[in-house]
Parts: sequence; structure tokens; C-alpha cells
Amino acid sequence: MRKPEYDAPRKVGLTLGKFAPLHKGHQYMIEQALEQVDHLLVMIYDCPDVIEVPLERRASWIKALYPDAEVILAPDGPQEVGDTPEICRLQEDYIGQCLAGRRVTHFFSSEFYGDHVSRYLNAQDCRVDEARKIVPISATQVRKNPFAARDWVHPLVYRDLVKKVVFLGAPSTGKTTLAQAMAARFNTQWMPEYGREYWEENQIERRLAPEQLVEIAQGHLEREEKLLLDSDRYLFVDTNALTTRHFAHYYHGFALPELECLADAATQRYDHVFLCDDDIPYEDTWDRSGEVNRTDFQQEIIAELERRNIEYALLKGDVEARIRQVTNALEGV
Repeated sequence: MRKPEYDAPRKVGLTLGKFAPLHKGHQYMIEQALEQVDHLLVMIYDCPDVIEVPLERRASWIKALYPDAEVILAPDGPQEVGDTPEICRLQEDYIGQCLAGRRVTHFFSSEFYGDHVSRYLNAQDCRVDEARKIVPISATQVRKNPFAARDWVHPLVYRDLVKKVVFLGAPSTGKTTLAQAMAARFNTQWMPEYGREYWEENQIERRLAPEQLVEIAQGHLEREEKLLLDSDRYLFVDTNALTTRHFAHYYHGFALPELECLADAATQRYDHVFLCDDDIPYEDTWDRSGEVNRTDFQQEIIAELERRNIEYALLKGDVEARIRQVTNALEGV
């Protein structure tokens, strides 16, 4: 008589950390864990004092790269670090609270706490590259100099370590000059206004079709994304989809839904928004529509920023004065 078949006990793994930021050492540990268990839990602690990237964004990295893993957010986890009995008990109690009775058979880590946490969970202590010989990098090293360590982080992660700084304003308010100057000051990249390049190559009688304005916004965003990966701390951007949307309404009275969506996304995309004032002389070139239009355009931009509740700083004065204002804002002066 054939014996009944029984399923082998299910292997459930757990790893945890701040992932501030996620780097290739973390990824190696997660990948090793996924190979050894049937289901993997990844617990992510909040740490606003360590890194500015919010908890949800750090969780999104792991969800995107490892969709088979289950991510557990730990927004109120203990911040104490150490191997004293008090700290160990504090951490263990919190982990137990988050697991809410779920059974864990394997605990993965590359730290000293692998010992006491695995004993608390009655799980197998699985240390992965504890000596950092296979992947010689740490989150501290990445935070200290993300640009130098960018080969040790996934592009999805690195782009979130670069602050996106956008300059808005009517035509002839110094956006291009300032974006270029700030990039030189911080030795990083800047994104020229793609719309100007596109307009010069494709305009017919100084006009573009609504579909072409969508192409401008899409092309601008694609170039931004590429430049992020070669930027050091900051990427300075000359205009964004909000400006393209304004031109669509100015020329056609409406913007296509695709452009409206890109403008909506731009509302939350940038870490710093600066509005270049129109207090500098107007430069009348063939591709512009006059100083009166500049004034109207500027007021409409201000109204749009306020309507969308976008926080911005107004830049006044000559180029040097504006450079000082931007630098002070970025450095928290």
C-alpha cells in the first residue's frame, strides 16, 4: 500500500533593516534568502534621522525589485542600536509584535543581532556575508558619498538619492543661465529645456500641435531620468511639464489628457521648486512673444503653483544673487 504524501514544512524567512539606502549587499542577502525559503518577509524600519528618503519609498524599492517578497513596514520601530540585554529585548518584543504570531523558520542577517533574534524566533540563524567580503559596501558608505558609491546601488535606488531642483518662470527670467550655473557650482548635471530644442526643430509658423506638446513633456522627463544617474547630489532642471501644460493652454485653450497627467506628476516630483522673478531685463529674441506676455505668463505660473499648493521660493536679483539664494536654500542656511 502506497504511503500518503505529505508536504514538507513550509520555510518562512525573515530579514530586516533600515535599507537606508538599499544597496547590493542588501540585495545579495535578499536573493540568498529567496533561494532558501518558500516565503520571505522583509521588515523595513523607519529612520528619518538617518536618511531623508521616506519609509514608503524605501519599501517601494524592494517591492519593485523583489515582488515575491512580502514587505512589512515598521514605522515605529526602536531606534536604539546595541547588544545590551535591554536593547535586545526591546528589538525582540517589537519584531514579535509586527509578526503577530506568524511562524518564522529562518532569520537572515549580516549583523551580530542574527544570534539573539534567531534564538528569540526559534529560527535558523542564517548569516550572509557578515564580513562584507562578497559585497564590500555599507549603507553608511553610500550615504556619505552616494555619487562615489553609485555602482553599489541599483539605478532605481540611486535616482532617489539625487535631489531634483527645478527652475520655473516666464520666458526670459534666467532659468537656463541659473540651472547651468548651479550645476557648475555643485559639479553635477543640469537638464536644459527640451521644449526649446523641440520647438526650434519642429515648429510651423511658431506653433506646435497638442500632440507635440505631449512629446515635449515625455521627452523632457526621459532625459531627466537619464541625467539623474550621472548626477552628484543634485540635478538642476530648466522647467518641467507644468510649463509645457501652460503653453498648451496658451496656444490651444486645452492640454491633452496625457499632458495633464504629466503636469500632475510634476507637482510631487521635485524636491525644490524655485520661481525666477521677472525683475531682470527682458531679452527679446525671435522665439519669444514679448515682454507683456512675460508679465502675464509669470502671474499665471504663480497662480498655478498656488492652486496646486506647490511650495516654492522666489528668486530675485542678478545671477550671483540668485546663486546665493539657491545655495543657501539647498544647504539649509
